[in-house]
Amino acid sequence: MVFRSAFTIFVPVNLLDTIQYPADLRKLPLEQLPQVCDELRTFLIHELAHNPGHFASSLGTVELTVALHYVFDTPEDRIVWDVGHQAYSHKILTGRRECFSSNRKLGGLKPFPSPEESEYDTCTCGHASNSISIALGMAVAAEKQGSKRHVVAVIGDGSMTGGLAFEGLNNASSTPNNMLIILNDNDMSIDRSVGGMGEYLHKLHTSSAYNKFRDRTARMLYRWHVLNDDRKGRVLRFNNAIKSLLTNQRNMFEGLNIRYFGPEDGHNVVELVRTLQRIKDMKGPKMLHIHTIKGKGFEPAERDATLWHAPGKFDPETGERLETESDKPQPPRFQDVFGETLLELARQNPNIVGVTPAMPTGCSLSIMMNEMPERTYDVGIAEGHAVTFSAGLAREGMQPFCNIYSSFSQRAYDNIIHDVAISHLNVVLCLDRAGLVGEDGPTHHGAFDLAFLRPIPGLTIASPMDEAELRRLMFTAQLPQKGPFIIRYPRGRGVLTDWRCPLEEIPVGRGRKLLEGNGTTAILSLGPIGNVAAQAIQESGADVAHYDMRFLKPIDEEILQEVATRYQHIITIEDGTVSGGLGSAVLEWIAAHNYQPEVIRLGLPDRFVEHGSPAELYHIVGIDKAGICRTIENCKP
Repeated sequence: MVFRSAFTIFVPVNLLDTIQYPADLRKLPLEQLPQVCDELRTFLIHELAHNPGHFASSLGTVELTVALHYVFDTPEDRIVWDVGHQAYSHKILTGRRECFSSNRKLGGLKPFPSPEESEYDTCTCGHASNSISIALGMAVAAEKQGSKRHVVAVIGDGSMTGGLAFEGLNNASSTPNNMLIILNDNDMSIDRSVGGMGEYLHKLHTSSAYNKFRDRTARMLYRWHVLNDDRKGRVLRFNNAIKSLLTNQRNMFEGLNIRYFGPEDGHNVVELVRTLQRIKDMKGPKMLHIHTIKGKGFEPAERDATLWHAPGKFDPETGERLETESDKPQPPRFQDVFGETLLELARQNPNIVGVTPAMPTGCSLSIMMNEMPERTYDVGIAEGHAVTFSAGLAREGMQPFCNIYSSFSQRAYDNIIHDVAISHLNVVLCLDRAGLVGEDGPTHHGAFDLAFLRPIPGLTIASPMDEAELRRLMFTAQLPQKGPFIIRYPRGRGVLTDWRCPLEEIPVGRGRKLLEGNGTTAILSLGPIGNVAAQAIQESGADVAHYDMRFLKPIDEEILQEVATRYQHIITIEDGTVSGGLGSAVLEWIAAHNYQPEVIRLGLPDRFVEHGSPAELYHIVGIDKAGICRTIENCKP
């Protein structure tokens, strides 16, 4: 306070400045928590306006995060976040507020929670639906060790549509544990949530009469010492019976013997704290269902949460997005070429359908979805199901184009082998975000698809060098009897402004010679990284041959025969791991045919590449223009 004459002027305290770690938060009286939430939300809005990141999801979990760290003794108690883009408030309250401006930048804070960064981060959480399984393991370990540690799984943003979440729930219902599951229900993943689970949760929102009745009854029974944890089995069955009577439905979670509370207002921090305090020491698995608004507190984000999931830079006062396009014509994004071309093909081929696991906007399937909603399917965050569902469609004569981000396709590996490849079904799997995606880091880099798909028999694996090649590959893939066909392409823009080429077939397994070379070196590239190689060749001035392989499988053996017999040095370039991809395929072929050229493999290293801008990361791993130029220079005789 400041004293002036006989008057006292109270200067409002910025409570967030007093909080370095959750222990500081827990010193505050309960009635000050709404102010903490307001300050935290304001901090997030202004930070993310200038340093872009996952915006709407983190705004929606401010009150929940404050309540969790206020009630639970973190880091001794464990909080497992499902989809880490909900966890920015968590980062700020756990010692990272001063350096939050480095979030997602090279060498700065990681894009998602990571145990390497903070003891408050219990696991790596870049993908969805794994929190219940991880938290259950932690809770069972605590039980076995005789620990009183609390374990909380926070699952939301559509993650309950993932099959792993249901597997975790099923196991939690039959394994002794005291885990608490927070279901953060905001009706969204990135696009609006779809499917039966979304509808089910919506119906649960409307049964507030029962929830109020149950809470009042429970408090009364506790006061009368009728209700206690020793009698929880009988009381739970009584609860389920009352629920069924009043709502004419059986709660799915209570049917699994997971005690259910809610739904509650996820933006009333005081009531959240009181509820958590009441239920945290109850024995057995339990679920608190809260309802939140994605983008809460920032009107433009509340109106369009999909657009504001990761909006880039914006004006925090007006909501105007500040990223502007160049006045010059820009090449399109690869995902938009996919979306436009798929719609074009679907108009010609009535058997074509589009499938995506919760990413219609992110992969631009929304372009076809807007015109042909009856032929597009958003199956929720369920990559394995998306592939197997596509297999069923193909089995009955449909031609599915299943679009999955490259790193997320890892979760569907068995489905690709067992349900598609063995039966040689005509499923086109389009892998978006292949290669290094940038600021989202190692959980999202599309590093491994070439290597893990190449050993599967019967697959065609292709990567277009530019937008026109993508169109031609998509046309080729939907022709009869092509079998399983993989097309991978990166995030971001291509190189062609005039990209609407005729739709023509490309012979499967045939590459193309881009540049005749009379020197001692040939470059074999796969995918859009070939454009960088072409620039490097031009800048180096070297007499180097350049081949766009197009296909990893079947690989063009005529090209391999030509370069193995003509050149002393073969440089392979790919934006995937060097362990098992194009370079490995070339080495295997050369060894099998007893040729002796030197093979230099350029690609992603045999380690996880951290986060940063794509340009920074490609430079670090040595497959930017400068790195390729150095390799060419080292190959001179």
